[in-house]
Amino acid sequence: MHAGTQIVEVTLHGTGGGAVVLEDLEVRVAARRKPPAWNVYQMSQGCGGGLTPAAFAVNLDAPRPLARPVAGNDGGSTLPAPVFPLRVSAAEPVVLRVEAATTGCDCDWSLDLRWTGPSGSGTLRIDDGGRPLRTSAATGRPVYGYALEQGRWAR
Repeated sequence: MHAGTQIVEVTLHGTGGGAVVLEDLEVRVAARRKPPAWNVYQMSQGCGGGLTPAAFAVNLDAPRPLARPVAGNDGGSTLPAPVFPLRVSAAEPVVLRVEAATTGCDCDWSLDLRWTGPSGSGTLRIDDGGRPLRTSAATGRPVYGYALEQGRWAR
């Protein structure tokens, strides 16, 4: 499970000749529990890809969490916060990057992306292969990071 913060990125593109309009992104919290008393292990964030994502922030501790658009950065240039509706097509993909955070709960959550296109409309559930995503608070927990140069976990 992710501790403190979880980043979810999804690349969306059309499959036919017409464009698809992404209308809204909703956060669904299925459960909130007390965070477990486990150690926290931090992994590398990795590096970026070829597409600049449309970034959103989610506070999972809020009574009704919302996906709030946030400004981004691409090679030192500031990017404006994304605004729905967004247009995607086979030739113009979009990457949505959602950074969800909690300081007080062990949360099960998912995202619902509403869309409209030439073949109709619908909602795409973004989750963990049919199960909710899970993010737990890390406040007050021992934190370990992987020290590549030493080849081991270190506090």
